[in-house]
Parts: sequence; structure tokens; C-alpha cells
Amino acid sequence: MGRRPILAAAGWLATTAAATLVGLAAVQLVGTGITGTPGGVRDQREVARALASPAPVTTTPGAVPTAGATPTATAASSPPAASGSERTFRTAGGTALAECGPTGVRLVSWSPAQGYRVKEVDRGPDDHVEVRFVGPEGEHELRLRCRGSEPVATPHD
Repeated sequence: MGRRPILAAAGWLATTAAATLVGLAAVQLVGTGITGTPGGVRDQREVARALASPAPVTTTPGAVPTAGATPTATAASSPPAASGSERTFRTAGGTALAECGPTGVRLVSWSPAQGYRVKEVDRGPDDHVEVRFVGPEGEHELRLRCRGSEPVATPHD
């Protein structure tokens, strides 16, 4: 066997290894933006806590009306978290879980409803946070802030 086929095989292996390493480095650099779930992944305790929460008890305006629709955001109480009180907020466009802490309100997770997608997210922590869902029935926005240690939906300007 001559040198040329051996050099060609070695070059091919080196190129393949380099391309694989560059691809892995790119995925690592981008992180969860490419491979993760928007809003994070909940563990079993968080899912059980969300499923065990009572039915919505507070109704607050929380969506941008479109095409004659008047959707609302509803909030359901959840057990307090370590850094503050958590509440789940729902619109026709999706659901968000928020908590209040010493640095302000923070979106813990969010999930669009079927047929909707997340257009924009400001997860905080800050004085105000928001998430916008866009789908077939228009755009639905949740704007949240803390009232004391409790997250609440705020009306839109």
C-alpha cells in the first residue's frame, strides 16, 4: 500500500475530528438557546406543586385585545418558594410562573399554549417582567410586578 492512500485517510480523519470538535464547541457556546426548552424544565416537585394548586382565584386584565377578543390573565396561588411567593398566570396564549424576591419579580418559567409561540421574554429579576405569546388569535402579553412579596399582573399602557 502506498503513502498516498494512508495520507488521504489520515487527512480525512483529522478533518472529521476537527469538524466534530468545532460543532461541539458551538453547541456548548450557544447552550440552551439551541437545545433547551424555553422557560426551563420543571422537576417532579415543581410539576406536582403546579398540578396541586387550586383553581384560578383572581382575574386581572393581562392580554392585548385583538380582533374584538377580550382575553384575561388569571392567577392561581402556589405554595411559597424559598426566595418568595410563586404564582401561575394564564392567558389564552400561554402560562407563566413568577416569583418575588429581594431583587424584584422574576419569571421562573413560561410555556406557550398549543398553536402559540413566545415572541419576547423579559425574565428579570426586575421591577417589571413580561412575556408575549403570538398565535392564531393574536398576541397575548403578561406583564408582572411584585405587590409586597406577591407577584401580580399589571394592566397594559
